Amino acid sequence: MSSTLIIGIIVIYFAALFVVSWITGRDSSNESFFVGKKESPWYLVAFGMIGASFVGRYVCIYSGCSGQTRRYQFVFSYMQLASGYLLGYAVIALVLMPLYYRLNLTSIYSYLEQRFGFWSYKTGAFFFILSRTIGASFRLFLAISVLQIFVFDALGVHFIVNALLTVLLIWAYTTRGGVRTLIYTDTFQTTFLVAALFMIIYSICQELGIGIGSLASTIADSPYSRMVFTDPLEARFFPKQFFGGMFVAIAMTGLDQDLMQKNISCKNIGEAQKKHVYV
Repeated sequence: MSSTLIIGIIVIYFAALFVVSWITGRDSSNESFFVGKKESPWYLVAFGMIGASFVGRYVCIYSGCSGQTRRYQFVFSYMQLASGYLLGYAVIALVLMPLYYRLNLTSIYSYLEQRFGFWSYKTGAFFFILSRTIGASFRLFLAISVLQIFVFDALGVHFIVNALLTVLLIWAYTTRGGVRTLIYTDTFQTTFLVAALFMIIYSICQELGIGIGSLASTIADSPYSRMVFTDPLEARFFPKQFFGGMFVAIAMTGLDQDLMQKNISCKNIGEAQKKHVYV
């Protein structure tokens, strides 16, 4: 892809995000900014959650592992962790979500103030802001670095200019509408992420000369497709991975203000719980 084509796609993409932001932010208020007036459709929150949880850096990490046979051998062991997410989401839906709705929370960390006091609340909120800042910074750095390599280096644009422009664009389309805008832009972004995933799978099949219909059987026949490890001495021992996945889901989703704020913007607890069933 040429630099001109990539820039054109980026311009169209951000233009679409600004249109979504303008539509969702026209009657912006404190209630709509923080909890979307409790009118967010659960299916949009659920679908957008896929994109919000998807970590694009893994694609870059694994694509850079050429020749590392041992690394490839354990790629599907991740499914042990992912299976534990199911139990973690059940805890979120049946324990945490009813608590957040019953107390009518806007910030989930305000529960800590009610339960343990002011400084507990401030500590929880501080560590959320710290972790979110560090995590978002690294993800943004990765995205900007990819753009710099494939687009802006050829145009002679400095990395700092690229970074400032990207941050300014992100701030501009999120500043007015708040959580309601994020729900719709997450849905928009997830659509492209999922479409890109299927395009990547199709391209890989084309390169390897494998039909889409025979893809599942080809993967199943490969020694690299092993998912379950039952050796207690193995670092990827199933119970450890499974329960680790459960606690990862609870900590990184159920106790994360960014993700939970979208959940508590649903119309009622029933719709919020339904979202976790389908994610």
